Amino acid sequence: MRVRLDEVEVRIDGVTIVDGVDLVVESGHMVGLVGPNGSGKSTMLRTIYRALRPVAGAVHLDDDDVWKLSARQSAQRSAVVAQEAPADFDLTVTEVVAMGRTPHKGLLERDTKEDALIVADALARVEMSEFGDRLYATLSGGEKQRTLVARALAQRSRALILDEVTNHLDIHAQLGLMELVRGLGVTVVAALHDLNLAASYCDAVCMIDRGRVVAAGPVDEVLTPARLAAVFGVDAHCGTHPLTGRPLLSFSPLSNNDVRDGEARGATKEVSA
Repeated sequence: MRVRLDEVEVRIDGVTIVDGVDLVVESGHMVGLVGPNGSGKSTMLRTIYRALRPVAGAVHLDDDDVWKLSARQSAQRSAVVAQEAPADFDLTVTEVVAMGRTPHKGLLERDTKEDALIVADALARVEMSEFGDRLYATLSGGEKQRTLVARALAQRSRALILDEVTNHLDIHAQLGLMELVRGLGVTVVAALHDLNLAASYCDAVCMIDRGRVVAAGPVDEVLTPARLAAVFGVDAHCGTHPLTGRPLLSFSPLSNNDVRDGEARGATKEVSA
C-alpha cells in the first residue's frame, strides 16, 4: 500500500497547521515523522486516516483518494493507533481487539472462528494474551496502548498509521513493539518523539517544523546536527550504535545559537522510501 500526500494543507480555527506538505511512503516501507511538539505531525496523520479533511491537496492510498472512499473501505486499507484514544471502554481486552475485525464484516455479521484466531494472534504478538478477560478500563497506560496496537493488527490492513505509539511503554515494550511493526511487511507511517527509535527502525524520516517539511529522506541525511539545532534547539552528536550499526544520537543543551538556517532548514519536500 503506497501512501501519498500531495500539497496537503490543514487549517483549524483559521490557523494553518499543515502547510503544503508532500509525502510519499512506498509500499512496505516504514517512515517516521519527527518534529517538535505542535509541529503538525499528528494533524498530518489524521488526514491519512480520514479524521481531518484538508482544505487543500489530496491524500492517496495507492491510487485512491481517501476522501472518495467510504469509511469502511478506508479502514480496510489502513489501521491507526492514535495518540488520544478512548480510555473508558466497558469491554474486555479481547472485545476491544475484536473491534479491529469490524471493517471486514457485514452489518450484524457475527464473529467467526477465523476472527477469533486473528484476535488471539494479535494479542500474542503484543504479549497481552493473559489479559484477554480483563476489562480495558482497568489496564495501565502501557497495557492499554498494547491493546490498541493489537486491535490495529487484527484489522489486517496494508497500511499502519501510528501516532506516538511508544508512549507509556517501558524500554522492553518499546523495542518489542518497534521490532514487531518493522517485521509486519506493511506500509508504516509513524509519528515518533524518540529520535533514536526513528533512527533505529525507520527506512526514512520526515522532519516537520511549523507545519512544513524541513527535510525528508534517509536517517543520516535528515537528522544532521545543523537541522537538529535549528528545529529542536539542541546540540547533537551523530554516531553509530555499537550493537546494530544504525545511527545513534546524543544530545546536550544548545551551546551555539548561531545556526545557519539555510543549511538547517533547506531540503526536499518529498520522501520516497
